[in-house]
Amino acid sequence: MTTERTTPGMTPELSLVIPVYNGSQTIGPVVESIHTIFGSTNFEIILVNDGSADESESVCATLAKKSPQTVTFVQLSRNFGEHSAVLTGLSHARGQYVAVLDDDGQNPPEEIRPMLKELKRGNYDVIYGHYIDKQHSWFRNAGSRFNDRMATLMLDKPKDLYLSSFKVMTHFVANEIIKYRGPFPYIDGLIYRTTRRIGQVPVEHRANTSGPSRYTFRKLVSLWLNMFLNFSVVPLRLAVYAGLLTSCLSVLALVLIWVDKIWFTRDLTLGISTVLGSIVFFSGIQLMILGLVGEYLGRLYLDQTGTPQYIVRYTMGANSKTEASFASPTDGEN
Repeated sequence: MTTERTTPGMTPELSLVIPVYNGSQTIGPVVESIHTIFGSTNFEIILVNDGSADESESVCATLAKKSPQTVTFVQLSRNFGEHSAVLTGLSHARGQYVAVLDDDGQNPPEEIRPMLKELKRGNYDVIYGHYIDKQHSWFRNAGSRFNDRMATLMLDKPKDLYLSSFKVMTHFVANEIIKYRGPFPYIDGLIYRTTRRIGQVPVEHRANTSGPSRYTFRKLVSLWLNMFLNFSVVPLRLAVYAGLLTSCLSVLALVLIWVDKIWFTRDLTLGISTVLGSIVFFSGIQLMILGLVGEYLGRLYLDQTGTPQYIVRYTMGANSKTEASFASPTDGEN
C-alpha cells in the first residue's frame, strides 16, 4: 500500500470527514479502504468520535497512531449529534476539497472519485451522492423522505435534489459553514444558504453490516426541528396564516349560524357543546402558535447564553490542534 504523506505545511487535495458513533466494528475497514483507494493522492482523514458508548475512541486513536501522517482523530467530550460532529471535522479539514461520509461502510469511498470529478467538471460547489438503491430500513427511508420534503418547503431546494449525508464540497463552502455559531447546526441548511451551485451523482449504497440502525425517531425529530426552526421563518408565516384562516372560518361559521337561525331553523337551540368545541379548537390553535414562538425564543436564548456546538476533549494525529484540552466554537476552535 502506497500512501502519499502530508506534512503540516502542505495543503492536502482532499479531506475526508467521518463522524463516528458506535462504529468500532466498521471504522477500521473504512479507513483502510480509503488508504488503498487514495494511496496516490495527497489526502487526510478526520475522524470525529461523537461520544460513542463502545470502543470507538480506542479504535480511532489506534488508527491515528498507525497512520499519523494522514489520520487526525478528534474526541468530543460527549455526544453532540451527527451534524455537530461533521462541523467539528470541517473545522479541522485543510483540503482543497472535503468529502463527508458515514462510518458504517454504507458510503463506498471509491464513489468519491466520480463525485469529485463531477464537482470539478461542472463548476459546482457541492456534489451530493444520490443513492441508486437505498439499503436503509423502511423507517429510515420514510424519515429521509419526510425530511427531504421539509427541506424542499423550508429551504426552497429543487424537488429532484436529494440531500444525503454523503457529499463532496469545496474548501470555500466548508470554510463558510464553520462560520456558523448557533448551537443547533444543520449542515445541509448551511450548505444551501451558502451556494446554489449544487449537483448530484448516482452512487452505490451498501447494506449496513454493523447491526441495528442508529437512526431513531428522536434523531429524526431533532433533525427536523433544526431545519424547521433554525433556517427558515416559514413556520412563523404558517402560524400567521393559520390564525387568519381560523378567524375567517369562525366568522363564516357565525354568519351561517345566524342565517340558519333566522331563515331556516328558527327553533334551533345553540348548545353549550358548540361553544365548548369552539373554545377548545381556538385554544389549541393559540397554544400551537405560542409553543412555536416559544421554541424560537428558547433557541435564541440557548444561542445567546453560549451553548456550544461541540466541545473537543483532545485531538491527535496529522492535523492535531490540541492535546487533552477543551475547546468550543466560542473559544476560537473554528
